[in-house]
Amino acid sequence: MQDDGFFNWLGEAIGDAIRTLVEFLGNIFGGLYWAVDDFVDGLSDSLGISGSLFSLIVLIVGLIMLYKGLRAFLRGAVLGGVCWVLLGLLALSWLIA
Repeated sequence: MQDDGFFNWLGEAIGDAIRTLVEFLGNIFGGLYWAVDDFVDGLSDSLGISGSLFSLIVLIVGLIMLYKGLRAFLRGAVLGGVCWVLLGLLALSWLIA
């Protein structure tokens, strides 16, 4: 049996450390992927929409329009608030219906 030496041991130790780090990061990001996937599935199922990227973008844009309408109402801009709220409701009703 041959003694492999210090550098062989050092290479194995560094290789094991790198492998452990890569597996750890893979498990963390894999779990993050499944958490986001489950969130999108639950959101799309509860709203009755598809889980496609286009549907989620339209949902976000519609919610932003409603938010802008609410801010316009709070500023006292009634006409702007009505326009933003109607556009937001139009986008969301088109998406959900």
